[in-house]
Amino acid sequence: MVAVTERTQHLVPREPPLTSGGLVVDGVSKGYGPSRNPVLRDISLTVAPGSFVTIIGPSGCGKSTLLRILAGLEREDRGAVSIFGESVDRARENKHIGYVPQSLALLPWRNVLDNVRLPLEIGRRDDARAGGRDPEEILRAFGLGDVLHRHPAELSGGMRQRVAIARVFALAPAVLLMDEPFSSLDEMTSEVLRHELLTHWQDNRTTVVFVTHSVSEAVLLSDEVVVMSPAPGEIREVIRIDLERPRDNLVEITHAFHELESRVRLSLRSTDGVGDG
Repeated sequence: MVAVTERTQHLVPREPPLTSGGLVVDGVSKGYGPSRNPVLRDISLTVAPGSFVTIIGPSGCGKSTLLRILAGLEREDRGAVSIFGESVDRARENKHIGYVPQSLALLPWRNVLDNVRLPLEIGRRDDARAGGRDPEEILRAFGLGDVLHRHPAELSGGMRQRVAIARVFALAPAVLLMDEPFSSLDEMTSEVLRHELLTHWQDNRTTVVFVTHSVSEAVLLSDEVVVMSPAPGEIREVIRIDLERPRDNLVEITHAFHELESRVRLSLRSTDGVGDG
């Protein structure tokens, strides 16, 4: 594996492409199959501009389905979604949505730099590209300046995850959707990447909706934690995480952090049981 010797840099802060309105989910329901067995039921949620919101809940409660609806990859049966006043389709067309799926979807035949360039090349328009960032700048900020011309197979799992996250940051999206991006990594690597994500989010203040099974991850990253019930998924509680920002790597041993963890765990248990990872 290739060792990264370059220190992670801070990006120069930039205004997000859209700064008003936020992300609004209004009464969204979704089912599957001929009988439309419900997976999501009457989800209503507002995510303020520049905030970091995490969704947590039992397996099968529709967390990933909701994220795919926000990304425009699935359609709701009822309800509506708007992203900074735009429809999801228009937000996708304008490259205002960044999506990090559980599967990284890096192209093995393209090197690191070309993988990060790819979203800027697809359907590129002058006005859409103007909102993006230089891919090489982004990769150096994520500590990947020494591996720009390596291929994904030559990188560790943590480094491949950095590439996937850098790829969406290069778009400078108004909304960043992340579906359990660290779930396949060991705990030590996950811990490092969580704090790196916090650093880069602090620089950019992109609006983030993040899905996880980990209570500690949810509390560390978030301004708010949305607790969902078992399927059909409903919002059981929204918990405000009032820990001071920026959050350093010692915040997880504080009394305030453990109190918030306990509150999230109790809310999850009220949903009739969930593994909290």
